[in-house]
Amino acid sequence: MDFWVPSAVGLAVVNVALLTVLGSIWLQNYRKFRTNLLLGLLLFAGVLAVENLVAIGAYLSTEMIYASGKTAMIAIVGLRALQFVAISFLTVVTLFPSGSILNSLRRRPRSEQS
Repeated sequence: MDFWVPSAVGLAVVNVALLTVLGSIWLQNYRKFRTNLLLGLLLFAGVLAVENLVAIGAYLSTEMIYASGKTAMIAIVGLRALQFVAISFLTVVTLFPSGSILNSLRRRPRSEQS
């Protein structure tokens, strides 16, 4: 169990860090544009950050609960990893709105292919 609890905590910490970056960008944009979409994104980031912080506290204070449940810890780490992937997608499209990173991942145009 030495691997699973620190993995879950680590993923939750990274998720909070990414949500902090996203929240600060969305807050700046909300102050400028005042749209409901940005307000919704801000609330989403806030709620998800609080959930991750509570999870960190739970992992650190009740480690013995998870000590006998390896399957449960694997599932929890898997869910944290999926959450990380989802938040990473949001971070990429927020930090690079022109799609420059996404465009570089797409295949080359036909005119460049031989």
